[in-house]
Amino acid sequence: MIAAARVEEVVGDFVTLKRAGSGMKGLCPFHDEKTASFNVSPAKNIYKCFGCGKGGNSIQFLMEVEKMSFVEAIRSLASRYGIELEESTDNNEDYEEEKKHKESLAIVNQFAEKYFSDKLKEHPEGKSIGLSYFRERGYRESIIEKFGLGYALKDRSDLKQQATLSQYNLEYLQELGLITQKGNDFFNGRVMFTIHNLSGKPIAFAGRILETNKKAPKYLNSPESVLYNKSKTLYGMFQAKTALRKENNCILVEGYTDVISLHQNGIENVVASSGTALTKEQLLLIKRFTDNLTILYDGDSAGIKAAMRGMDLALEQDLNARIALLPNGDDPDSYVKKVGHEKFNQYISENAKDFILFKLDLYLEDAKDDPIKKSAIIKEIVESIAKISDTIKRSAYIQKASSLLGTREEILNNAANKIIREKIRRQKKTREREQRQKENKNFNAVGFPHSDSDISNDAPIDAPWPAEQTLYEAGEEEKYYQSKESTSKKQAALETGDVYQEKDLVRIVITNGSDIIKDPEGNVTVAEYIYSNIVDVIEYFDNEIYKEIILEAIDRVEKGESIASSYFSNHPDSSKQKIAIDLMSSPHSYAAWDEKGVHLVNQPFPEKNYLDDSFQAIARFKYRKAKRIMESLEVKIREASENDDQEKLKQLLLAYKQLQAEKIRIAEHRGIVIG
Repeated sequence: MIAAARVEEVVGDFVTLKRAGSGMKGLCPFHDEKTASFNVSPAKNIYKCFGCGKGGNSIQFLMEVEKMSFVEAIRSLASRYGIELEESTDNNEDYEEEKKHKESLAIVNQFAEKYFSDKLKEHPEGKSIGLSYFRERGYRESIIEKFGLGYALKDRSDLKQQATLSQYNLEYLQELGLITQKGNDFFNGRVMFTIHNLSGKPIAFAGRILETNKKAPKYLNSPESVLYNKSKTLYGMFQAKTALRKENNCILVEGYTDVISLHQNGIENVVASSGTALTKEQLLLIKRFTDNLTILYDGDSAGIKAAMRGMDLALEQDLNARIALLPNGDDPDSYVKKVGHEKFNQYISENAKDFILFKLDLYLEDAKDDPIKKSAIIKEIVESIAKISDTIKRSAYIQKASSLLGTREEILNNAANKIIREKIRRQKKTREREQRQKENKNFNAVGFPHSDSDISNDAPIDAPWPAEQTLYEAGEEEKYYQSKESTSKKQAALETGDVYQEKDLVRIVITNGSDIIKDPEGNVTVAEYIYSNIVDVIEYFDNEIYKEIILEAIDRVEKGESIASSYFSNHPDSSKQKIAIDLMSSPHSYAAWDEKGVHLVNQPFPEKNYLDDSFQAIARFKYRKAKRIMESLEVKIREASENDDQEKLKQLLLAYKQLQAEKIRIAEHRGIVIG
């Protein structure tokens, strides 16, 4: 299953990926970023974000991005790749309560989507009212199927009765807003629009009333649930995502029928905010597929105000935002029906204005020669321009604004820079506050960091490693905090700790453990070679998971089983899997060299040089362990001397002398600076 599910294909449905050396890069779907730090390795069949630390295979990606359970992700991939699954009734620890709950809710929504669809096509009321309405709008059967359109009967108990007969949990229907707390159907006498997630699964519904009723709202929407967050959802995104990439532009409209009508007329790169103010999360969703956004709203004053909302957010996300207002009296649905596909696209192309220029034209027309209004306009425009992170683009807008406003560029530049400096200051304060909170969270009551096992698997990549604990416990508090200041300093701090050597050994075992080292006495695997050289000190490992990984690798080698890197990157133990993916995806890993333009001519590429890599790692590890044991012996020697225990003192001094000789031998042999 995992081998068949190509990670670049699965991720590619949600993230626009671009080639970067031997891998691929894109904007992370799990956190807000403007510079791509999300990496996909087709060769290793894994993904890794160096910004937020998330990584895994195709299964983990679907679980994260779609909030699927393990079983849902497996089934989704099996369906995509035509793999037949043998269902097992065995208990599986992946069936956690929360995942079971989400899966149950998803099944109920699938039932509801089919229920509304069946009532639309088969029930007399549905056909005479709902289907007639959709056909009047010109919707073909294929469009009705594509968008999961349906009808809710006027009978306020029919859905509940059908769900009861089908043995669905009524509490789940209440949670999803399909029935009320009093037990009545929530939607009744309405045509239904299904809201899907990016995978095409139904997550919520919207119902439009057809009768004139001043007391009833025109639209009713499902409440938010663990499956549905309206601020992170755009209607039609599942149906539009392929076209967004192809056209490299997203057309944003207001309503459900606008989206469907444009699709009906061959314009598929369109989504709707569905009456909600545009949010940062929705814009980030668009940015996964394209950097270009065209807002298409009605040309009346309400449409203009709606178009203006959220546009500054679009600039902050580095989207190339444009606005096109339709002629008065038209909406996208009516206009595309009036002029057709080609003329509609032509109108958008000719009338879509860059947001900043649109804002300038709009405000200048209102201000005329009023100096007070003009001053307010300058402030408004500069605040918008200051949200653009691209320096060149920002400079171009300042030049244009300077020309249109009759104001010197220097004045606008100074004003924009002042806003940017203030924003940076606020961001710095926020980061410092979050860092303090993180440090407080990762330190226990007596002031020391928690163990590695206490840190969540979802922790960012810069979460404290046990090596930092070594620094702190050694009394090097200042060095510990200095190491936080930059990645390079942090890496230097980590390399001084014992756990870094353990991590280095684990890295080699995971990435090259099954490779062969040729030896006169017989060929051995890298894993066997490392183990044979550290077996006498492996019990001194500080990180228990690292020790378990090495022991597990040796156990598999002895049984003749594979320890290829894919074994650990797909390990059933999530903590071991995360370690494997982190080490395989390290920004300092060998795989990143080609991307950085490093090409070796007269020596083997590092991943082929694992023999010397193993020698160095073993030497560093044994050197650190010898040094640490010697420090422990020094304490015991002082105690024996103070107690005048000559026999014990003699034994301790002998052990110390032997360790000192071993430490010097290792240092001289591998070129380690003695300290």
